[in-house]
Amino acid sequence: MFNMVYDIQIGNYKLGLLESVEIHKSVDLLADTAVIKVPGVVYNQALDIEDKVKVGDQVTIKLGYDNPVTEFEGYLQRIDTDDSLLTFNCEDAIYLMRKPVRDKQFNKTNVKEIAEYCLSEIGMKDLNCTLDVGYEKFVIKSANAFDVLKKIQDDTKANIYMKGMELNIHPPYIEKGGDVQYDFAKNIESSDLKYRKKDDRRFEVTVEGVRLDGKKQTVTVGVTGGEKRTVIVSSPMSLDDLRKRGEAEMKYLTYDGYEGSITCWMIPFVEPTYSAHIHDREYEYKTGSYYVVSVTTTFSENGGSRKVQLGIKLGVN
Repeated sequence: MFNMVYDIQIGNYKLGLLESVEIHKSVDLLADTAVIKVPGVVYNQALDIEDKVKVGDQVTIKLGYDNPVTEFEGYLQRIDTDDSLLTFNCEDAIYLMRKPVRDKQFNKTNVKEIAEYCLSEIGMKDLNCTLDVGYEKFVIKSANAFDVLKKIQDDTKANIYMKGMELNIHPPYIEKGGDVQYDFAKNIESSDLKYRKKDDRRFEVTVEGVRLDGKKQTVTVGVTGGEKRTVIVSSPMSLDDLRKRGEAEMKYLTYDGYEGSITCWMIPFVEPTYSAHIHDREYEYKTGSYYVVSVTTTFSENGGSRKVQLGIKLGVN
C-alpha cells in the first residue's frame, strides 16, 4: 500500500495542510502552472498563511507515493481567497519574463536576435535557441518579454520554455525528453483516444502573412481540397519562413495513430517532450510511440493521477 505524501514550500513557509494540487505542463503554452488549494478555515479558525507568503515567492512542489519527487518549481503569481479555500496560483520561471522591455523595431532579424534583446532588457542572458525562423520586420511596442515570446510562439508554433534560468526556443515536437511505457492492460486507468489514419487526415493549410510594404501574401501547403486551416502571422516574414510555419502545422495535423489523452497514476513520471510508448495487446497495429504534448497532474486526499495528452506519432515501439 502506497502512502500519498507531499512537500510544498512557498517562500519560507511549508504547507502543513492541503486540499489539492493541479499542475499543468504543455509544449503549446509558454508557462507551466500550478494551482495549490488549502483550507481557509480549520477548526473554525481562519488560517493566516497569507501573512507568511507574498507574490513573487519561490515555490517548490514535491508529490508522490512514500518518496515525493519534484513536480514543479516556480513563483507565486496570485493568491485567491473565498470563504473556505485559499488558492495559490503559481507559474514556472517564465514568470521572470513578465518585465517590460523598451520599444524597438527590428529589420531583417530572426527569433534568436529578438530573444537575446528581450533577455538583455530584463537582466538575463542564458539562451538555447535552435529555431531557424526569420522576420523581415518585427516591432516591440509597450510590451513585456513574455508578450514578445508569446507573439513568437503564435507566429511559429515554437516550443518555448524555461529550463532553470535558461530560455529555450526550439522547433515544435523535436525536443526529446525521457521515455515512458504504457499498457492498456496494466497502467492506463482510462482514455479518450481515437485512432486516426493519415489518409483520413486531409488538410490544406494556408499561412497568411504580410510583406514589408504591408501587402498580404500567402503560402498554402497540404492536400488541395482537404479540410481548410488558416494560420495568421502578423509580422512580415519571407515566403520560405511562412512555408516553414505551414509545414509545422501539417506535421501536427497528419499522422497515423492515436489522438486524445490517457489518464494514468502518478507512477511512472512523465512530462511534455517525453516519448510515450503505448502497447495495445488487442490491436497490435495501434501500438506505437507518441510525443507527449501536455501533462496535467492532480493530487489530493482522493489520490493522484496524470492526464497525458498525446501529439504526433514518433514511430512503432
